[in-house]
Amino acid sequence: MNSTCVVCGSQENLLRCARCKKTFYCSRTHQKQDWKRHKPTCNTADDQNVQTLNVEKETNGTLPVVGSSEDEILSSCAQSLSPNLYKSKVNDENMPASKENLRFDPSFHCTTLNKSRGPDTDIDLMSLNVLRDMNDYGVCVVDNFLGEEKGRLVLKEVLNMYSSGVFKDGQLVSNRGRTDLKTIRGDKIAWVDGKESFCNYIGSLISQVDAVIIRANKMENNGKMGQYNINGRTKAMVACYPGSGSRYVKHVDNPNRDGRCITAIYYLNLNWDVKDCGGLLRIFPEGWRGDKVADIEPLFDRLLFFWSDRRNPHEVQPAYQTRYAITLWYFDSIEREAACRRYEKERSMIKQPI
Repeated sequence: MNSTCVVCGSQENLLRCARCKKTFYCSRTHQKQDWKRHKPTCNTADDQNVQTLNVEKETNGTLPVVGSSEDEILSSCAQSLSPNLYKSKVNDENMPASKENLRFDPSFHCTTLNKSRGPDTDIDLMSLNVLRDMNDYGVCVVDNFLGEEKGRLVLKEVLNMYSSGVFKDGQLVSNRGRTDLKTIRGDKIAWVDGKESFCNYIGSLISQVDAVIIRANKMENNGKMGQYNINGRTKAMVACYPGSGSRYVKHVDNPNRDGRCITAIYYLNLNWDVKDCGGLLRIFPEGWRGDKVADIEPLFDRLLFFWSDRRNPHEVQPAYQTRYAITLWYFDSIEREAACRRYEKERSMIKQPI
């Protein structure tokens, strides 16, 4: 009798639970989905054994630990970042303090650049502001990142992509046994590397964001960002929330140390009024006093950075108009390499049919 996935019955690409070595799954998603049922009967010969298919740690809070599918993140090659993008022209010790360029609006609950930043803004200055905000708050907002003309060209490419039907439903690290993923995540997505013939301006956007991250990571006195060696990232995830209350519940992008350290999101929503359109991104930064949150309106030509790990649980509140964004995740090379080794080990546990 052939072995099958206990969740769906598939006989292809089977993975074996390394604890009991008796139960098979076709994916980590199905293993995690079945863990509550399987856990009482999972025979553990050695308590120090780690499951080949890692399940999420149980949490005491109500946070549903979900995020973009780890299969999507780990099974694809990292996009290399060119160190030539980093050509610093200034010494950060000579730059004005972050507080002079930033404001904290209690009603807005996030830091944002005080002046509009045009497309010719010096990337070194922008990188310094990103460094200091990420160090102080774990969140940074940059408005008017490309300028209206270039931003509209990026938006046009995204609209063409969406109308061509290349988007698919977003996936999850785990759905905790739920079969209706749209109750957790209602966006539709497409992955691009910016080199496609229909992504010329998206490619330019990606290069600009890369330049900011590389320069910030290589500058002296770079605080918390200096803890990472950033030399790669994911492809760009182009996302659409098609309205009708589509949302993404409170989650963490990288709950299981898959290598992602910084999330960058570029918004493409013209004339967006969050009171009527919804779609607010709310971040719950770890360590902020009281119940303060970072409420980020998905405004056109706005770029957002935040730490990808458990320091920044966040949610996309229900959107009632079509909402577009482009997300990039930047990798710490050491964590990424370790995650890929774990992933390859899991894939190597495929058992031949009996």
